[in-house]
Amino acid sequence: MTINVDRRDFLQLAGLAAAGIAGAVFASRLRPAAAAMRGDSTADDFLFLQMSDTHWGFSGPPNPDAGGTLAKAVAAVNGLTRQPDFIVFTGDLTHTTDDPQERRTRMAQFREIVRPLRTTAVHFLAGEHDASLDRGEAYREHFGDLHYTFDHKGIHFIVLDNVSDPQGALGDAQISWMRDDLKRFPREQPIVVLTHRPLFDLYPEWDWATADAAKAIDALAPYEHVTVFYGHIHQEHHHRTGRIAHHAAKSLIYPLPPPGSLPKKAPVAWDPDRPYAGLGFRTVDAAAAGDDYPLTEWPVIQG
Repeated sequence: MTINVDRRDFLQLAGLAAAGIAGAVFASRLRPAAAAMRGDSTADDFLFLQMSDTHWGFSGPPNPDAGGTLAKAVAAVNGLTRQPDFIVFTGDLTHTTDDPQERRTRMAQFREIVRPLRTTAVHFLAGEHDASLDRGEAYREHFGDLHYTFDHKGIHFIVLDNVSDPQGALGDAQISWMRDDLKRFPREQPIVVLTHRPLFDLYPEWDWATADAAKAIDALAPYEHVTVFYGHIHQEHHHRTGRIAHHAAKSLIYPLPPPGSLPKKAPVAWDPDRPYAGLGFRTVDAAAAGDDYPLTEWPVIQG
């Protein structure tokens, strides 16, 4: 993926470095075309924030602070100078359990931990750890629909569910629902898709794919300004399918290795000399000039 750093981005990076914050700005194909469609001379400024794969309920050596990391991330978000318009959690809010009551307990605990977020507009997505064992029953009780849409300052957001089906598929009914939703918009409409699994075959051997992703991409392909944000792979990753950009977010529990880099997928070991290394969240800034929005990666512990 091409990295475009202009003077504005350079100053932003320099400011992050001076503050001791690790950050990187990447060019995205999320575009403020809606403003031009409305006849506005400038796009509406806004910022949203992506958090992912918190796995509340996990315990083990990959994160000896598994019970405290999420609260630290909430504090880090609350400490940002500029608060986002809204926050999205792109799945695996909780760690899987075979016990239906424990699953519900973890979801209720997760909600309490994130309740102190200063940004009160929060959109949740399910991950397979939340929804695959009961097809999303407990998740719906605590967080609502598994797929839905919302709009913000001219951009249409589509939340997809590729986890409640144990086979990791969207299913024909959901794809038909998305096609019907898209029919309402012209081809120039800026669209953001939020999902848990990638909408392309990143590494199917590690379950890093969606079984019928090609059908979803086919439905989205006619639209000129589409960006996908997802989780699941516990690392930052950038990819394109045609003109659609895909951006994976880091986890807030433990990182995973690059796709196919090891014979077996396993969490990256905790480094006591670099605690929380590889963990973090990102902001997506809709104030950039032209067609590109910068993505800024933030660590769990700042300063």
